[in-house]
Amino acid sequence: MTTGLNGTGVNGAAWQPPVRADEMITAPVFEPSGAELPAVILDVDLGDPLPTVAAVGPDGRRVLRAWVLVRLFTEPLGALLTDVPAPGLSPAGLAAAIDGELGATLAPRLAALGLSELPVDGITPDTEPAFLARRREVLADAPPITVVICTRERPGALARCLDSLLTQEYPDFRVLVVDNAPVTDATAEVVRSAARRGPVSYLKEPRAGLSFARNAAVAAAPGEILAWIDDDEYADPHWLAEVARALADHPEADVVSGVIVPAELETQAQLWFEQFGGHSKGRGFKPDVFSPATAHIQSPLYPLPPFGTGANMTFRPGVIERIGGWDTALGAGTPAMGSEDTLAFTQVLVGGGTIVYQPTAVTHHYHRRDLEGLHKQMVGYGAGLTAAYTSLLMKRPALLWPLLKLVPGALRDLTSKDSLRVSTLREDFPRELLTANRRGMLAGPRAYLKGRRAARAKARSGR
Repeated sequence: MTTGLNGTGVNGAAWQPPVRADEMITAPVFEPSGAELPAVILDVDLGDPLPTVAAVGPDGRRVLRAWVLVRLFTEPLGALLTDVPAPGLSPAGLAAAIDGELGATLAPRLAALGLSELPVDGITPDTEPAFLARRREVLADAPPITVVICTRERPGALARCLDSLLTQEYPDFRVLVVDNAPVTDATAEVVRSAARRGPVSYLKEPRAGLSFARNAAVAAAPGEILAWIDDDEYADPHWLAEVARALADHPEADVVSGVIVPAELETQAQLWFEQFGGHSKGRGFKPDVFSPATAHIQSPLYPLPPFGTGANMTFRPGVIERIGGWDTALGAGTPAMGSEDTLAFTQVLVGGGTIVYQPTAVTHHYHRRDLEGLHKQMVGYGAGLTAAYTSLLMKRPALLWPLLKLVPGALRDLTSKDSLRVSTLREDFPRELLTANRRGMLAGPRAYLKGRRAARAKARSGR
């Protein structure tokens, strides 16, 4: 099993802190097994010496590429995917790849440090970097945050996620695990074990469906800042600190959305998902603010680029209640399969709220490993999107005309080779996945209506 530098296995083993790039040990030279590893994950801080990337992993697989998260003094600056040649990728070769992809971002930062080019042996600043100084200020007055994980029968993944949360470098937080329609005691046992090591509590929601679980969490934590993470992720050690930074720097923010990066790229399906934009849909690492003041640039009704995703989002107290809670006809466990988060973000913006995209708030996600799972996900993305629009129009019919005016642009995004959605796709990307996504879009409105009837039945029965 190859883990790259993320220190995490794929079999539900406990999470461990990411391995620093300067701690990487070049794999010994031996004959490869013949299998190939699509990409190894690197988490590289330019303050440390750059590593050598071995062309053969510890399990004998040929490493084809390296996906690199680039930081400077812990601040994420960007990511890139670069080829790993047969002899391996040297520190100088890695520096050249980083400079080629992120040179424009790095140049002013290097100049401020008195450097004209990226060194391979690390950077030692003369004074405390401004990014770290601001984090220290924020942590000195850190608000309490409740982290919510909604889960169902995935104890191994949940344990890994909890391990990462319990090592957060943040002084005031608790974790609430919502066990959605459990059929075993496995989740409760994982929570009991974690609670012996930190502030982790358990809540059972008997009605199946992610939005029912989300609403249960909101009801159980009134007046609290709620930071949401999925059970198939692990959190960067500074995740909550960076959420708090966004809340402090943007007191007008109703929602903070972070960036989600891959935890592994062990299979071709996982790499294809990243080609499609991953969970951050290609927005990159540039901070942004969406509000009524930006509506002429980015419509609140058309989420491309998206405003965020439910796997890394934080709501200030009262915001979820203000939009009427999570729509129980959307989300995992419904015919629509998703997009309760997309609807919530859109409702916040349509209602005059503000969403801040904070790319320094990082979580790491384990994508679906097989083509069948990715195919189902693409169908779900399409169905969820149009289901969310159906919900929005049922709540606010007056939005029909503004939405119709956006249709030509949406069609261009679906078909144009230059659109954000498809411009990152390589020749090997299975085009049937795009077809599956569009087929899901056609099914979304009907799926929403079906899910709405089912949700009402569950609400009446209580299960």
